[in-house]
Amino acid sequence: MSISLATPDVDRLGAIVAALASWQVPEAPVQLHPGDVGWFWSRGPEATAAALRVWSSRDGILAVGLLDGPDLLRVGLRPDHQRDPALAEQVVADAADPGHGVLPEGEVAVETPSGALAHDLLGEQGWGEDEPWAVLRRDLDRPVEDPGMPVETVDTSTAGDWAQVHRAAFGGRLGMAEMRSRWEALAAGTPFREARGLLLRSDRGEPAATIIVWAAGAGRVGVIEPMGVHPDHRGQGYGRAVTLAGAAALRDLGAAAAVVATTAANTGAVATYTSAGFERLPDRRDRCRH
Repeated sequence: MSISLATPDVDRLGAIVAALASWQVPEAPVQLHPGDVGWFWSRGPEATAAALRVWSSRDGILAVGLLDGPDLLRVGLRPDHQRDPALAEQVVADAADPGHGVLPEGEVAVETPSGALAHDLLGEQGWGEDEPWAVLRRDLDRPVEDPGMPVETVDTSTAGDWAQVHRAAFGGRLGMAEMRSRWEALAAGTPFREARGLLLRSDRGEPAATIIVWAAGAGRVGVIEPMGVHPDHRGQGYGRAVTLAGAAALRDLGAAAAVVATTAANTGAVATYTSAGFERLPDRRDRCRH
């Protein structure tokens, strides 16, 4: 089987998002999601296309890689090809050789789904394992409990409130105007057609917590990317409440389950998700080349 690697044009983004969505079946391991591409879309469709790498054969798209920064490749694999030797060897060869236009020289990392053969092959080539990531999941076969707080859907009129919470929760150097522009860009992206941004306010009406949830179609797995609580409102239940609201929104969108990943060292986030009914799965580690 001949497998080719390509950096897509913008006009292929729809097909790539559709392929990733079709791979989000409940029995498959947690992996690169259309929501991850949707979140990256805040940089614009051209930047998103430039950050993607696609492995294809005559059978269609087999793997998609997202360069989530210059030194991290996040790989999603078609579920029936997770242990395909030919695909794994090709992905590893392309990721390991800077001349193939995927990752540069020096210290880099590759994220693959748990159990993927590519992860094993990178280890055989001397790549180590990076810090653990906690992976959490909540099945949505039953209704989600009420968060106990009013929930707003983020739109153009409240994008500034979303930006205020996100900037305070995660830091960064972007100003409020650019943060709002990024919201507008991601909201215009193809993946956002099956997504929802939610906002909670304090008793005084201050923006307190936000979440974006991304579905992948009816009966498939949705993802949280990201959830944040303003530092002024932490420890007051807003994280749990907005996570419950996000899980309920995914259920309304037809998702069979909700998943989220965070560094295992972020014990506060792990505690928030578990308090909202998420079950912790085995940790996942990226492969890294020092």
